[in-house]
Amino acid sequence: MKKLLSDIRNCTVCTEHLPLGPRPIVAANSKAKIAIIGQAPGKKVHETGIPWDDPSGRQLRKWLGVGDEVFYDDTKMALIPMGFCYPGKGKSGDLPPRIECAPLWHEPLLKKIPDLRVIILIGQYAQNHYLGDKMEKNLTETVRNFKDYLPEYFVLPHPSPRNRFWLSKNPWFEAEVLPELTKLVLDTLNISPK
Repeated sequence: MKKLLSDIRNCTVCTEHLPLGPRPIVAANSKAKIAIIGQAPGKKVHETGIPWDDPSGRQLRKWLGVGDEVFYDDTKMALIPMGFCYPGKGKSGDLPPRIECAPLWHEPLLKKIPDLRVIILIGQYAQNHYLGDKMEKNLTETVRNFKDYLPEYFVLPHPSPRNRFWLSKNPWFEAEVLPELTKLVLDTLNISPK
C-alpha cells in the first residue's frame, strides 16, 4: 500500500492539463472499512493537501455523523477521488475530474483494502464510473433509490454548498437517506453516535 500511495502521489500523467500542476490527493490504508469516492479536489484542498478540507467536506462529515478524528483516520475511511488533482475552474464551478485517474489507480487501490464493507459514491462522476447502466435516469432518482445499490455502494449527491437548491427541493434526502447513511457508517465502524 505504501508504494502504491507513493506512486499515486507522484503521478504526472496529465500534468499538461492541470492549471496548478499535479498534486494528487488521496488517503487510504489497507485496514479501511469504508471508501469514499468523490469527484476531484478543489483549489483549497489542492493548497492544503488535505482531502475534503473545505465546506463540502464539513457538510459530508455532518451527513456521515462523524468528526474529523474518525473521518481522517485512514484505518477507518479511505478518501479516494475520481480525479486526484485539482482540474481547474470551468464556467459554473470546477472542471470535471480528469478521466485518466480512476482507470489507472482505483482498481489497484481498492484491491489493497481487503476488509472494505461499503463504497460511498459521491456525485455523478463516481456513480457513472461504478454503477454504469445500473444508475437511474438522473442523480436525483439514483439517490432516491439508494437501497438498490446496497450493501456494496451508498450513493449521495455532492455535499457542496452549491447544492443547497437541490437539498431544499428534495427534503426526502435529509429525512430518509441521511439517517440510513449515518447508521450504516456508525455500524460499519462500530462507533457510537456523537
